[in-house]
Amino acid sequence: MNNKFFQFLGLTKKAGKLIEGYNQCEDALSHGRGSLIILSQESATNTKDKFKRLASKNCIPLIEGVSNETLGKALGRDEINVLCVYDKKMSNKLLSLWNELNESVEIIESTESIEEIESKENNE
Repeated sequence: MNNKFFQFLGLTKKAGKLIEGYNQCEDALSHGRGSLIILSQESATNTKDKFKRLASKNCIPLIEGVSNETLGKALGRDEINVLCVYDKKMSNKLLSLWNELNESVEIIESTESIEEIESKENNE
């Protein structure tokens, strides 16, 4: 891959600072081990809502909107929907590279309160 963000994401995995998959990420975040969440655009709505709630609760930035195939390719897999980085310095570097990438994918900084997210879920 030519993109520095995805190259660094692969490096993060090689360094052992990346958690892959819904259950592993959920467990890590519930135990306070996480400094960045990355969700694919194909993630289920309930999955996105749950991780947005966890990001808000733990004040963790969240990147979403990348295809699961693109994320998977960067990590040597077919596809992946949920990733969690638990090294603060690597998370900061990934966020910096993501901002440089300047794609039309938004970064959610967990500005919604837990109550707002739960209210949306209850209304759906």
